[in-house]
Amino acid sequence: MSNLLEVSGVSVSFDGFKAINNLTFQIGSTEMRAVIGPNGAGKTTFMDILTGKTKPDEGHVYWGDKPVSLLSMSESQIARAGVGRKFQRPTVFEDQSVQENLMLALKNNRGPLAVLRFHPSRRDHEQVAKLADEIGLAKVMSRKAGELSHGQKQWLEIGMLLAQDPRLLLVDEPAAGMTPAEREHTTEILVEAAKTRAVVVVEHDMEFVRRLNCKVTVLHEGSVLAEGSLDHVTRNEKVIEVYLGR
Repeated sequence: MSNLLEVSGVSVSFDGFKAINNLTFQIGSTEMRAVIGPNGAGKTTFMDILTGKTKPDEGHVYWGDKPVSLLSMSESQIARAGVGRKFQRPTVFEDQSVQENLMLALKNNRGPLAVLRFHPSRRDHEQVAKLADEIGLAKVMSRKAGELSHGQKQWLEIGMLLAQDPRLLLVDEPAAGMTPAEREHTTEILVEAAKTRAVVVVEHDMEFVRRLNCKVTVLHEGSVLAEGSLDHVTRNEKVIEVYLGR
């Protein structure tokens, strides 16, 4: 499997503090990866670099089948190239229905004028129905997003990202604040998504990470401390010391 993303020797400092320190990371085109580590390990900065929000001081980030430098692209160019990010707090259009939220997110050529003139085609409707089914919201399509439970809002936001058909999905702490049943469903959505794209999940909840059943990257002080299965990394002495505690 060829790599979709290759990060090599990346460092970034804020006011003399090295948030990312000579970081190297690769992910394949259809792969699930969990990223764990203590607070301040550089997990958020890592995602900021991949989305163009933060430019590193040194290093390379290559993207795509014919690798191009992600660092030469703006945030909007990176998003158009297929990097989608879901933040911890769901950002959905509260006053719009589930269906309208998904329709707005569909990957159409939407300049300001295109949005005004936009009339959904039959294919758009089919795509939205399929997405709603995938995220488990088919039965609440007409409900306003603001009326959904916390877990349902998270699924809707994942659905809105999937509507844009990203090649890499970055998801920040999806299990936070969810019921056990919601967490289980979230696992299913992400595992399914990783069959056709790369998915990186930043998470603190070890049970949730175990359910994802994927390779785990442990960050510490801005570098990769360990990588492998969850059992492999949680047996690592250094990981126990800096993250899991004795």
